[in-house]
Amino acid sequence: MPIVSLDNTITLAISVSDRHSSARWYHDKLGFELVYHADEAGWSELQTKTEGVTLGLGEQTKPTPGNAVPVFGVPDIVTARKDLESAGVKFDGETEVIEGMVSTATFYDPDRNALMLAQDLTSEG
Repeated sequence: MPIVSLDNTITLAISVSDRHSSARWYHDKLGFELVYHADEAGWSELQTKTEGVTLGLGEQTKPTPGNAVPVFGVPDIVTARKDLESAGVKFDGETEVIEGMVSTATFYDPDRNALMLAQDLTSEG
């Protein structure tokens, strides 16, 4: 039995130098549809052609190619993180919260591959 319960969603997060330009590229070349630009957070999301899979574009001054980070949706990030930490999973810093948008927490597999948990806060009132 798994330690945490994941949603039926995954976001593949990559770093780019210009989110708006990259979003147009993914739309024009692959047919991905823009979900939103969150300029204040330096983040954009596009819906891929696969149900439940989005592409997240994180704007970086110097993006590092090949650094895709799978972001797994969870219904309760506090509980999920606590349960994984109790099982010896290492996290990178504190859980980050962008009010009204998302809570995220980066953690690592045994080979130090970065993974992330995310709780959608857009429907909280």
